[in-house]
This record gives sequence, structure tokens and C-alpha cells, in this order.
Amino acid sequence: MATVELTSDNFASVVEDHDIVLLDFWADWCQPCHQFTPIFEEASQRHPDVLFGKVDAEANPELASEFNVQSIPTLAAIRGKVVVFSEAGVIPAEGLDELVGKIRELDMDEVHAEIARQDQDGENGGDGDVG
Repeated sequence: MATVELTSDNFASVVEDHDIVLLDFWADWCQPCHQFTPIFEEASQRHPDVLFGKVDAEANPELASEFNVQSIPTLAAIRGKVVVFSEAGVIPAEGLDELVGKIRELDMDEVHAEIARQDQDGENGGDGDVG
């Protein structure tokens, strides 16, 4: 599957329609972002069950803010409408494949239980859901 350009307009529907979404926050002036683009696009071909979305952080500052993007590139992952990963920097192809594998293996019942515990403890101001 090819990468998809995500914006504030299509973000919620994409997250709603796909179990796993990987996000690449980038900007045109960012040289490491351009170096990461082919890695991200090739991974999208190897993992057709995952939606690989590119978010122009400058054109979509509200999405960048929602994901607390402080530097770019930043890679984030959503599974079942829950942010399960976010990290700045370039990830090599093998690392990206490994990340996708770990996201697939997540026990989402356990993830939701942990979010509920954090909500009860007041450690998390939201419900962990996005979109």
C-alpha cells in the first residue's frame, strides 16, 4: 500500500477505518525527513495491512500539536485509536519492520486496562484515544 497524505480533514476517518496507522511527521525543509521518506514508503509496501500516513507538520500544526511533535521527523503509531508509540528521529528499515511487528503483537485489552488505571490515578488527563 502506498503512503497516504494525512491532514486535519482526513485524519479522523483514516484512524477510524484502519486498525494500525503509522504517522511520519515531516517538513519540506527537513533533510533527515527526505532521507526517511524512501524507508517509510518501502515499509508501506511490505506491510499492506498498516496505513502509512505522512503528515506535513507545518501545514497541519494542529495534528503536530496533538501528537506533541517537538522535532521532526517524528514517527508515531496508532492501534485501535490509541497512540502506542511516538519518537523523534529516523528509524532504519529493520527497526521500522520490528516496530510494526511489536505493534501487531500488542495486547490491546492490556493497553486499554493500563490507560484506565492511569485515568483512575489521575496521571492521564485524557482517554488515550485520538481522532
